[in-house]
This record gives sequence, C-alpha cells and structure tokens, in this order.
Amino acid sequence: MGHPDYRDRPVRPYVITGGRAHPTRNTLRPETLLVANPEAALPVSAGREKRSLVDLCRGLLSVAEAAAHLGLPVSVVVVLASDLIDTGHLVVRSAPQRLVMPDLDLLEKVLNGLRKL
Repeated sequence: MGHPDYRDRPVRPYVITGGRAHPTRNTLRPETLLVANPEAALPVSAGREKRSLVDLCRGLLSVAEAAAHLGLPVSVVVVLASDLIDTGHLVVRSAPQRLVMPDLDLLEKVLNGLRKL
C-alpha cells in the first residue's frame, strides 16, 4: 500500500512551476532571505502557491523556511520565488551582518595564552 507517512499531492511540482525545473536566477539558495514588496499587488491570475509565498514573506523569511511552511520542495520554491523576484513581488534581502571587532586586550590575552602552550 505504501509508506503511511507518504501523502500524494493533488498538484505535482512541475504543474506548480509551469513545467520548469530551473529558476531564472541561479543566486537563490535555501538560506536566501525574501521579503514581499508591499507596493506590488499580485495579479488575479497568480496561483495559490505564489500567493501563499508572497503572504508568508510579509515578514523576512528564508527560502527553506518558506518551503517548509508551504509543504513544497525547496527547488519548487526557488522557481516560484525567482519568478516573483523577476516581477517585483519579492525582494532578496541580505542577512544583517555586524562586524564586531574583538577587544584588543582580549586578543592580547589569547595570544599570550597561546604562547604559553
């Protein structure tokens, strides 16, 4: 009968992506952060998955997190997100990175400790 945890999806991933297996952008990775563009309204013709993805991205969300919420493979979400970035509905955000310089005294203590080894 099959594995009890397996559930067949009524819509296959290739249908959701319009038959495409590759995104228009090769820069999207599972950790890529996405946010919805509040000024871009989706057309009525947008599919349920694209609408759900944009709704999820009203707050900052990674591609992998979006895939988990949607219950779709990351590869499918990458194709959908790529389309939505191309149309201006989603924007890629970089993770905030703070360059924190360690205290010079701490570095000297570490260096002195290593010299004693």
